[in-house]
Amino acid sequence: MLNKKSVNFHNFLFYIFVAFMIIGCAAQQQPQGGPRDVTPPVLVKALPANKTRNFAAKEINLEFDEFIKLANQYTEITMSPAMDKQPEYSANKKHLRIVFKDTLHKNTTYVINFGKAIQDVNESNVMKNFTYVFSTGPHIDSLSISGTVSNTLTQEKEKDVTVMLFPLKQDSLLFGKKKPSIYTTTDSSGNFSLNNLHEDQYRIYALKEASPDKIFNNDNELIAFLKKPINLTTDTANVKLNLFKQFPEKFRFAEKRFDTDGKMLFVFNKALLNPSLKILYPADLNNQKYVDFSKTKDTASVYVKNMNFDSVRVAVYDNNKPVDTTYLLKGKKESFVRVFSFKYNVSNEKLKPGNDLKITSNLPIDNIENTQITLKEDSIGLGTSDYTLTKDTGNVKTLTLKYRWRQNAKYELIFAEGAFTDIYGDKNKYAIKKFKVDKPENYSSLTLKVTVPDTSKAYVVELLNEQKVVLESNAITKSGPVAYKNILTGKYIVRVIYDENRNGKWDSGNVHLKKQPENTWVNEKEIVLRPNWEAEEPIVVPKEHVTP
Repeated sequence: MLNKKSVNFHNFLFYIFVAFMIIGCAAQQQPQGGPRDVTPPVLVKALPANKTRNFAAKEINLEFDEFIKLANQYTEITMSPAMDKQPEYSANKKHLRIVFKDTLHKNTTYVINFGKAIQDVNESNVMKNFTYVFSTGPHIDSLSISGTVSNTLTQEKEKDVTVMLFPLKQDSLLFGKKKPSIYTTTDSSGNFSLNNLHEDQYRIYALKEASPDKIFNNDNELIAFLKKPINLTTDTANVKLNLFKQFPEKFRFAEKRFDTDGKMLFVFNKALLNPSLKILYPADLNNQKYVDFSKTKDTASVYVKNMNFDSVRVAVYDNNKPVDTTYLLKGKKESFVRVFSFKYNVSNEKLKPGNDLKITSNLPIDNIENTQITLKEDSIGLGTSDYTLTKDTGNVKTLTLKYRWRQNAKYELIFAEGAFTDIYGDKNKYAIKKFKVDKPENYSSLTLKVTVPDTSKAYVVELLNEQKVVLESNAITKSGPVAYKNILTGKYIVRVIYDENRNGKWDSGNVHLKKQPENTWVNEKEIVLRPNWEAEEPIVVPKEHVTP
């Protein structure tokens, strides 16, 4: 028979067991996963209501359907017309409170644009282009401006672009210096709409930003504008804005440094027409330098054999005219590590039929030991008299290997250790490159039968691949054929530049000079080239649409 203490002890254990069971069940969670929440917050209540007339409140309270937060509120939220003392914005759970710190003007329509500031707490989904509108008088301004934003070069519609409006009398004071109080962002189709505007003259811009400050202040940003102001007296629609990257007005060094291999690298903020470089100090380095300019002519790599200096000063020229000077500091005992590497004009281990093999080193080559270089065809070594290997006269980092390549043969190019010596005395390590000659049937011919709208004007016809990379460029002034030979099978696009200044290339615009970029037209039809095919494609260039 159990005594009372034993019963109480067993009851105690029972309750402990039940408690653990309850805690365990309570700790169970629903399975993770499922679709990610992509829905932005939704406004469910506003006090006072949105678009209130005769507004006299000291604060605004907005309630949303989920917990919210404010992101970049000082750059994203604007109020038009602007106030000397900015309102105070505070988010708490599902509520957003706006407290005015300044007196509102009488008979005035105010628009608070939240941009991308309002986001949900969990997934940061953005409530885009939400505006709260009210009037301190009996009338709310209701005029609008709407349109689309496209990219000048691709002709594609651009999303998430900031479209800005400045009253004409404030344009020169604010644009490029302060963020606008009137703005919106384009939707996924490149459309925009600016609403609740009052009658006035405006300048309109579109800005694809590098940083979210809504100020055009970066060379890498895309800008668009209309040359003429908009005199807004009625709703204005179908405004077309074409983005372009502005060619910088002033030259500057965007970057300068010593790389790990010892070369000096100078990156310019814009391309030069015919660049050259001179070492001013130490003067004796100038005669031993080797300069390699990039194809885009906006980067210079400078190599010097003697690295025993602590600083260097260089001057950059364009068409033999001085552009700018700069300097670099280097410790005399600073060491660099150089390792030879090679690039080849081979794609997917295949050399284009009819091409020589181009070999490009990462370092300037001072000496070649031909006996340490072997070319094998189907594993059989060839004699050096069977092929020729020569340095390019204009580039000491590039070699050309000429040989009568055979179809279906497998090739191996072998560089033994010490085959190459760079200008610093470093030698290459063992390297091998395997490749074969591509089949001719994998290539096609394409003839564009181009019809131009005005033979008194100039045009540039460009052939682009699927990655929108320009492969061929041809300047023309009249209708006729443009032929391409030995083009790899694939999909291609044709773009035409309306070459206003007849220099054979596309020229950017300038927003401060109110100069639009040269217009382009992209053929809507994608050209598909099949293997071993001779294709003809009519290209009817439309009359140029001039951006106002």
